[in-house]
Amino acid sequence: YTISGLGFIALAVPNFMAALVLSYIAFALFGSSVGGLFSPEYANADWSIGRFLDLLEHLWVPVVVIGLAGTAGIIRTMRANLLDELHKPYVTAARAKGLPERKVIGKYPVRISLNPFISTVGWNIPQLFDGEVIVAQVLALGTMGPLLLGALRSQDMYLAGGILLIIAVLTVLGTLLSDIAL
Repeated sequence: YTISGLGFIALAVPNFMAALVLSYIAFALFGSSVGGLFSPEYANADWSIGRFLDLLEHLWVPVVVIGLAGTAGIIRTMRANLLDELHKPYVTAARAKGLPERKVIGKYPVRISLNPFISTVGWNIPQLFDGEVIVAQVLALGTMGPLLLGALRSQDMYLAGGILLIIAVLTVLGTLLSDIAL
């Protein structure tokens, strides 16, 4: 119930609002700087362990924000399918055999409920890029999101088309991988 409640909250809160709240929490509680992928002292430095650790320190907020809504949708799909499968006759028969509840749920309904989960994971790749455009603007990240937004604003159709082509190819590859996994 806790995970489902957090999932519904994650679906209700827009990405830019979650980015603002998490960046405030990161600054207020942990003292980490917000905005950008690196601290000012590592912005133009060569790659080192310190720069890599600084990148990881700045990267957790965008990763959590971008993954929040997609994960919440997947949780909803998995939960709905699992609740539907729990009332099927084969689950009742497995319980009647005397199998432990953990084995009954893990062996039968969870395996069947994973099929829609696996098939929709490939479709979430475009949603990652959609959310990344806004989150990157809010957090001042130098990623592909602001580049796409700048290309659309300046009507650079070749750059915007190239980025959209990359997203389309990643979507096809994600769908292919999810079909193979099924």
